[in-house]
Amino acid sequence: MKAIFNVSRILVGGLFIFSGLIKINDPVGTAIKLEEYFHVFAEDFGDLFLAFVPYVLPLSIFLCVLEVILGVALLIKYRLRITVALLMLTIVFFTFLTFYSAYFNKVTDCGCFGDAIKLTPWESFSKDVILLILIFIMALYLYAGGRKGITFNKSKAADFVMLGVTVVCVGIAIYAVEHLPYLDFRAYKVGTSIPTDMQASEPLQYEYIMVKDGKEEAFRDYPTDPAYEFKEMKLLNPEAQAKITDYNLWNDEGDFTEQSFVGSKLAFIMYNTDKTDAESLEEIKSLLARLPANIEPVILTSTSGQKLDSFLKEKGLNVPYYFADATVLKTIIRSNPGIVLLDEGTVKGKWHYNDLPSVAEINRLAAR
Repeated sequence: MKAIFNVSRILVGGLFIFSGLIKINDPVGTAIKLEEYFHVFAEDFGDLFLAFVPYVLPLSIFLCVLEVILGVALLIKYRLRITVALLMLTIVFFTFLTFYSAYFNKVTDCGCFGDAIKLTPWESFSKDVILLILIFIMALYLYAGGRKGITFNKSKAADFVMLGVTVVCVGIAIYAVEHLPYLDFRAYKVGTSIPTDMQASEPLQYEYIMVKDGKEEAFRDYPTDPAYEFKEMKLLNPEAQAKITDYNLWNDEGDFTEQSFVGSKLAFIMYNTDKTDAESLEEIKSLLARLPANIEPVILTSTSGQKLDSFLKEKGLNVPYYFADATVLKTIIRSNPGIVLLDEGTVKGKWHYNDLPSVAEINRLAAR
């Protein structure tokens, strides 16, 4: 039993640390996912959950850091009874979320490993069930098995290790919020050619599952025999699908998507003008005034036109704007406002409003 306990401890501890570190890399992304959950819960269970929406970012940081802390505590056997109890509470909460997402098809990506590893809702739920079993085994051994052969770590050195892990993780998370994620796992990372990734890498191949006389048959070409009844169509090379399927820009005059791939453009992204950092706008205006003629400034936003017109007039920003889906803009950059340099549709640079680039840096990147 001791060997099973130790194997479970290492597996659970390692996975919690891995999951937590990935999410600490991008706490804003986890906050966006939490907000999505709260809105879904509000629709199904009542508006009470909307009260948590203003606090999604600090809650995100807390949950991300907690995962790493619990993982480290488990690996060094730090206060095992409390650690395993907290792990049990945490995994029960996550298992409920992933089951709810999978069974009711409410949130199609739980964000368990941020944007680094995508899991389907049922894959996420299965992962949490396995963790739940492993944590239950540890709890059973600790609380019912007499803890035979298990050494608890209650030393002062362990206290300092846990304090250090907490401080470092909180610092990493706050820095990622105030700047940009250290590692960008999203579809619009620097170096991405958006028009290229909007296309399939090779022709998509399908298999048609048909039924005739109660028997299923698979065809690469759709059969012409009317005796066959269509059941389903399977994609044989899903890896060839377009990596970007949601990029779309427009204004009152029409679609701007293809035009955004022409020349060099400095895109100022504002998801929502109500939440845009106002202090940075003065610096942005100064940057706009010094942009060379070959780089076209544009604003990408999900704010309504009338509201945006009033906002731009109030702030003295005379820049053409285009609309995009809010989720797409948040995927492109975790900053409001944020700046993205596009050259022929390729992402050349991305900046948080706390790290605005110089004109020289923009010119250098656009010239590549």
